[in-house]
Amino acid sequence: MSELSPVKPPENELLIVTGMSGAGRTTAAHALEDTGWYVVEGLPPELISTMMDLVARNPGSVQKLAVVLDARSRRLYSSMQEGLAQIAAAGITYRVLYLEASDELLVRRFEQGRRPHPLQGDGRILQGIHAERELLAPVKDQADMVIDTTELNVHGLANTINELFNEDGPITLRLNVMSFGFKYGVPADANYVADVRFIPNPHWVPELRPLTGQDATVREYVLVNEGAGEFVDRYVEALKPVLEGYRRENKHYATLAVGCTGGKHRSVAISEELARRLAQLPSVTVNVVHRDLGRE
Repeated sequence: MSELSPVKPPENELLIVTGMSGAGRTTAAHALEDTGWYVVEGLPPELISTMMDLVARNPGSVQKLAVVLDARSRRLYSSMQEGLAQIAAAGITYRVLYLEASDELLVRRFEQGRRPHPLQGDGRILQGIHAERELLAPVKDQADMVIDTTELNVHGLANTINELFNEDGPITLRLNVMSFGFKYGVPADANYVADVRFIPNPHWVPELRPLTGQDATVREYVLVNEGAGEFVDRYVEALKPVLEGYRRENKHYATLAVGCTGGKHRSVAISEELARRLAQLPSVTVNVVHRDLGRE
């Protein structure tokens, strides 16, 4: 296995920022501007390739261009798809950042803003959200990075963007290792999901029940159980070619979700151990999030 090596961003970067209405596109745009990107909002998708051509004719004028796109109608969605196809046909390398959020949060944001969803028509806000989610599903499937902003406030999303993109382009590779409880649902933005419910549950050990996977006694109990250490070893080894492939494809962000029943003991301990091991790989930045810790 060859060592992981950084992949330099192209000389002129093009980032397409899109996703669900209300999921934070404007916040992401402002954060990108703060990190040195030239951000364009409201540009008709058909003109993206024209703008990139102008950039190419003026070397050094704009090295990092971010274009914010939305699909407020099926016509605009078709234009977006045609615009992206034109970019690809012109040989322009681009990446797509897709912003996602839960239905409940999006409804709340539109209600607080006292404005209708662009696709709801005469129906309810939730109907507009469902229509947009269905419309954008193919774009999300092809996105290089998906960020779920459900648990992020404005500052949290801005910090995430700042960690992903800096003055020298995107960081080499940022892994988000997230523990969660299956009873609260699987994280929507997870690239990989690991189920560690095969490990005996510390919940049924009276002295361990009030503790969490961050406590040494719980961590030791989880990791010494048969199969736990082997799982971590093999999972890290299995991820190495995946991470190397991400670099070749110029992808710089991934979420690894580790789940147990409640997200308190096993998934927390395994996530911490995975993060420790993955952080030892060259050119990898690891962030650990315990989504459901404290919910019980």
